Parts: sequence; C-alpha cells; structure tokens
Amino acid sequence: MTAPAVVAETAGDLIVRREGAAGIIRLNRPKAINAMTYEMSLGIDAALDRFESDPAVAVVILEGAGERGLCAGGDIRGLYESSKAGGDLGKMFWRQEYVMNARIAKYPKPYVAFMDGLVMGGGVGLSGHARHRVVTEKTKLAMPEVGLGFFPDVGGTWLLTRIHGEIGTFFGLTGQTMNGPDAVFARFADAVVPSAKLPALRAALTALRPGATSAEVDNVIAGSASGESTGPIASKQASIDRWFAHDRMEDIFSTLTRDDSGFARSTLNVLNEKSPRGMIVTLKLLRLARGSSSLEECLVREYRAALEVFRSDDFREGVRAAVIDKDRNPRWSPPRVEDVTPEMLAPYFGEIGADELVF
Repeated sequence: MTAPAVVAETAGDLIVRREGAAGIIRLNRPKAINAMTYEMSLGIDAALDRFESDPAVAVVILEGAGERGLCAGGDIRGLYESSKAGGDLGKMFWRQEYVMNARIAKYPKPYVAFMDGLVMGGGVGLSGHARHRVVTEKTKLAMPEVGLGFFPDVGGTWLLTRIHGEIGTFFGLTGQTMNGPDAVFARFADAVVPSAKLPALRAALTALRPGATSAEVDNVIAGSASGESTGPIASKQASIDRWFAHDRMEDIFSTLTRDDSGFARSTLNVLNEKSPRGMIVTLKLLRLARGSSSLEECLVREYRAALEVFRSDDFREGVRAAVIDKDRNPRWSPPRVEDVTPEMLAPYFGEIGADELVF
C-alpha cells in the first residue's frame, strides 16, 4: 500500500500536518508528557481552522509524541509562576483553552483522540469532548486538580456529570485514575483498542475518503476495538453511589467514616489529602453542572471559578507541594472542610463579564 501523502508539516511543541485524508495534531513535548502551553493551544486552534476548511481532510487525529501519554495537562509550572507574580496567564490561558474545548465538542469533521498512556487535566479537555475517543490498555486517565487546590475544569464538570450515579463525583473529588475500560464505563471514552493495533487503525483513518462520515469512522475504529466497556470501577458502583450522594462534603466524610470496608478507608485517606476548599468548590460545581443543559454553560461557570483559584493561596500551595518542591505535604488554607465558610466560597460563583468567553 502506498504511504499517504504528507503535507505541510509544522514542527516544535506542536506538529500539524496532513497525512492522506487525516489532519494530524501531535502534541510534541514528550519530556513533559506533552503538557500544553498557551502557545500550543493557539496552535491547535489554528490547526482546527486549517483542517476544517481543507476539503482533502476527512478526519482529524489528536495524538501525543513519545510513549508516556497523550497529555499530562496544562503547563502548571507556568501558571504557578504567573500566579505568584500577580500576572494574567491564567485568564488568558483558560479563556483560550475553554473556548477551544467547546469548539472540539462541536467540530464539524470527525475528530479522533488517541488517549494512549497518561491523559490528565487539560489533556482530557482536548480528548474527552472529541466525537471519537480511543483508549488502550495503557491509558491512565485522571482529573486530579483538587490535589492542586483547583477543581476538574476544561469542561470536566460537564463530563463528570454525564456518568451513571455518583461515579463522576467520586472521580472528581478523589482524582483517582481510570484505566481504559473504566474510561468507557464512565463515558470519557468510546472504545478500547489494544495499543499494538493503533498504528494499523491510524493508517486506516488516513486512508478514508474525503467527506467520510462519523459512522464510517466508528466502523473503522470498531474493527480494531476489543469491545471492553466495563472496568474495575463498575463493581464499586453501589458503594460509591451511597457515599457520594450527598451535597455537603461533611456528609460524604461522615458516611465514609461509618463504613469500615478497605475501599472506604482508602477513599477517606485520599480525600484527606485534598484541598478542603477545592473539594467543596468541586462538589458545588458538579451539582450545578448536573442541572446544566450545555457544555458551554459549565465552561462559563468553571472560568469564573478558575479566575478565583488563580488568585488563591491554595492553588500556589498545591502546585508547590506537587510540582515545585515535590514534598507532597501541602498546607491547605483552611485545613478542614468544616472551616470553609460561605464567604470564602462566594467569589468562586460570582458573575463574569458577558465577553469573557465567546463560543
């Protein structure tokens, strides 16, 4: 078989090119597990423009360079430095990123995300809203933002509330990792494809005819898929639904404390490591998202809350402990969920200007 034509490659932190009928977007920071910078986000937007208007492009493929993962999230270190200096990178980065997340969800051509290896935070924003989401046996997907004094953003509150029962509340508050079948069960992915079959699947996608439909793309993916749709988390559904059905963190902690099972104890230990303010903000955002009618509505709400996070000591402390000093010993303010007051929470849920996010 003749190799597909490669057209107009752009190198650097982002590789953008056409291979046959596929527009390729490859995140290209393998040493950083392809963590996304503001400039990369702008480049992805430009690539989406280009591929949308190119009649030779039938499908867009998102992939990550290297063998460690698709994307470890946003450039947290850069955001940390800007927050410390009183800069505005958070406002710029998240506005650009969130509008792009909404665009991906409504992209007019089939958009396929290869979620192989690590997929976290901003990587979920690039892939979780795709029309076709492929995971593998190597997939480790998580939204661990509460451990940084943050919350699951990039439309995470929307994705986490499209799930059965309280599975989304569990993943959002604990930041625990999903494997490939877990991600399908939790509706963060559509198909498990063995990683050894990804090259052949990729080749088949580049060989599609211009104008190929999403149904045709689904058929191509199905030809490589394992059919797995239920991961380990499914067996814990009943317990998770019971523990996380509450609208107050105090009640979730209380319910877990009364359960002497090993899973309850380990879950409680995980929550005790998280930012109390971050957990309460996350839980409220998830409950609001459950009643939302669109991804865009959730993104606007997340943006308002993210701007407040950017100004907060908890965010800087969480990043310091996890990324800068790596002592894994954050000193949260306040240190207990009981000490988080309504006055502390109010700024996260205020109004924002109508022009802040334009979809």
